[in-house]
Amino acid sequence: MLSLGGTKPNQPPPPIPTAPLPTAGLAGQRVALTPLALVGAEDTLHWDALITDRRNTLDKSDSIISTLLAARAPEVTWVPPAELRRIARRAPGIVTDPDQMGTPFLRGERIVNVPDPLRSQLRTLLGLVGGRYALIPAGLVFRKAPTGASPHPNALAELSVVLFDTRIGREGWRTNARAAGGGGWTAMRRAVKDLTPGLP
Repeated sequence: MLSLGGTKPNQPPPPIPTAPLPTAGLAGQRVALTPLALVGAEDTLHWDALITDRRNTLDKSDSIISTLLAARAPEVTWVPPAELRRIARRAPGIVTDPDQMGTPFLRGERIVNVPDPLRSQLRTLLGLVGGRYALIPAGLVFRKAPTGASPHPNALAELSVVLFDTRIGREGWRTNARAAGGGGWTAMRRAVKDLTPGLP
């Protein structure tokens, strides 16, 4: 049965479009790009290897995000996960391992103020990086693509991204980048590209 508005009563609202990364405000600054720590896939995709080979999946995701942002937003000096790990290793006992900071917690859309210990961990890390902001990929989820999302898609990538401001201890921007593709990595690349629209 249809409602007066012509939509099904239990139909979920359409997803919010991807908010563009605010690169104008980050231009000329060093921005830490923290490593992805959470990835998942719906059972309907049957991508068991994606989960069992978690380390390889996370490393490949970090590489895609770092490479695309460096190419599409060169006005920002990105400090990628590999460099953050080197910084942490040079300061043992002072800086928390970037892979162990609990950043998936920030997937919650209602979170604005980042609580300790994550807030202090990020602030300490950024003090050594020499910047104010951290761009945090908080989680990557692959879902079965809806019919008609793109020509012959089988996957929808959803990447939760948060920009953390260490000076005020809270997030300054967030979005969920979504894109469909014929495979998981194609969908993810399209989702990351949606963060910097206007480029091919």
